[in-house]
Amino acid sequence: MFEPVIAPSASLVGLLQRGRGDGQLHALAADRDEAVEALETCVTHDPRVDWQVENRSLYYARLYMELEAPLTGIERHLHAPDDTLDQDEARTGLALSVLGHLAAYGRRDALDLLRGYVAAGWNWAWALDELALRDDDRALLELAPAVLGRFPAGPEGDAELRAALRAAYEPRPWRLWAAHHPRVAAAGEQSPFDLWQRQLNRGGVTPGWSTVDVLAWADLPEGDPADPEAAARRAAAAARCLAAVVRPEDRPAVLEAARNGRLGARSAALRHLVDQQDPAVAELIEAAAADVDERVVAAALSVLGRMRGPQALADARRWADPATGGADSALGEAAVRLLADAGEAADGPLVVDALRRWISVRGTEGAGLATLVDGARRLAAAAAVPALRHVYGETVSSELRGRAARALAVTDPHFAEGPAVECLWDCEESTRELAARHVTTTGDVRVLERLRRLAADPAEEAEVHAAVRVRLTSRERP
Repeated sequence: MFEPVIAPSASLVGLLQRGRGDGQLHALAADRDEAVEALETCVTHDPRVDWQVENRSLYYARLYMELEAPLTGIERHLHAPDDTLDQDEARTGLALSVLGHLAAYGRRDALDLLRGYVAAGWNWAWALDELALRDDDRALLELAPAVLGRFPAGPEGDAELRAALRAAYEPRPWRLWAAHHPRVAAAGEQSPFDLWQRQLNRGGVTPGWSTVDVLAWADLPEGDPADPEAAARRAAAAARCLAAVVRPEDRPAVLEAARNGRLGARSAALRHLVDQQDPAVAELIEAAAADVDERVVAAALSVLGRMRGPQALADARRWADPATGGADSALGEAAVRLLADAGEAADGPLVVDALRRWISVRGTEGAGLATLVDGARRLAAAAAVPALRHVYGETVSSELRGRAARALAVTDPHFAEGPAVECLWDCEESTRELAARHVTTTGDVRVLERLRRLAADPAEEAEVHAAVRVRLTSRERP
């Protein structure tokens, strides 16, 4: 599946792709056909960096309702030939979730589309989960023959049926069908035993009960040898085992593994020594961070973030000191992220400098940027406001934008009458909640009207409802 092209942040499509509040406001003020086209582009080409932590479906569904937009674009997308060729949930998941919200708002055409897709679409299970929350019993019962027809009679088909039942997020349709279809009832009875049997038959080599055995086990391959996450999982598990088996007399062996061991043992030993706050760990991390093997460097930098205590912060400040040039090194960057997580107020300038440098070199994306944004908030670094505003406006990730908004609420004295107003329309419920708690309710006529609409919307999250109602009922409104 091709990644979508993200439009500039100042364009209508770019604002909608990012899920920004200004996207909805601009769409309502734009030519309707242009707005509907931009909306369809977003829904049929999921723009999210990570759909598991970013919300868009309610945001887009609300805009469909505001624009009274037709669903022809979604229908073409769901029933395109790619539906059978590109079997990736990300291709249709967003569109199905939007239809689910529209069905909850009373759009009959959305309900019909979901029913039709359950009968004919590849990602039928997702559509069925959406219907499970919104459709009536009679309509769900009518879908049973189409769904059960996907599983041929016989042991293989019955096993696939049990797997589909276990994978369902919403069990309501299956419980309804079990009362009328013996195959579903039998699958529901057998499914727990399948899970129990898989747990009993779980294979794999377990480590022996000694430090040497655990370190040797850490070096065994797990899964795909080219998968760095498999090695990291094995090293983390080995480090937990070391915490149980290492004795004082085993420390030299652990130090040797951390200094010269193979990748798995070295990673596990480094993590164990960090967790034990061993006095030798700073020197060992420095050596590993300078290794020619990039995997060893990555392991060293990942465990650095677990360091805690006064000595760890002192080492981090030394590594991140711009006077030594360390700030530009991978070790220096990781050290600044440690200061962002656990440093003191005096570390604020280092975190702000690192945030500016990250934006200058890498833009507004990347896993480490969120740590720096959170650090600016935790340290109340007012000097970070321009950088935080840039991240807020430019990032494609709505989850990261929410972090930037939370940081601005602490550092920017103009947040309440500025970004907080836009945040009331944001795609992330946590960002809308933040805005409801901070926004100035005087001076902008849109604010109170938006708060009232959020309070009356049954699709809104409970946390947002609570924050909005507190503001609406408060006698003193800033």
